[in-house]
Amino acid sequence: MATKIDGAGLSKLQTLEDAVGLVQRLNTIVERMAQAQRNQQPLAQFRQQIARAAAPAASLLKGQFEPIANMVTNMVLISTRGGTDQTKVRTLRESVAQIRVQLEAAESRVRKQHTLTDAVAEREPPTS
Repeated sequence: MATKIDGAGLSKLQTLEDAVGLVQRLNTIVERMAQAQRNQQPLAQFRQQIARAAAPAASLLKGQFEPIANMVTNMVLISTRGGTDQTKVRTLRESVAQIRVQLEAAESRVRKQHTLTDAVAEREPPTS
């Protein structure tokens, strides 16, 4: 039996796909930050980059996936807090991993909730 995803589901999946790309950018910044921390270089520039990269991701997710958007916003707070650089890097890495897991879980939920069976798909007009 073939399955299709309704229009709302397609919209949500597109949002999640865009968010994955933005989170990948955040991950790249965090990994470069970890490398700089290992080389004992200053990390101030990475904190600014995290804030700039997190803003579009959080605003994209805010409408449909607010808990994940809050996790992204929390990354900015983590990067500006006091504490050792090593602890910040570790916490930021964990945050990126948690966000990725939540995005995957959200995609799975969307696919499950918005899947149409053949009978329902035949009654619905095609989406473009």
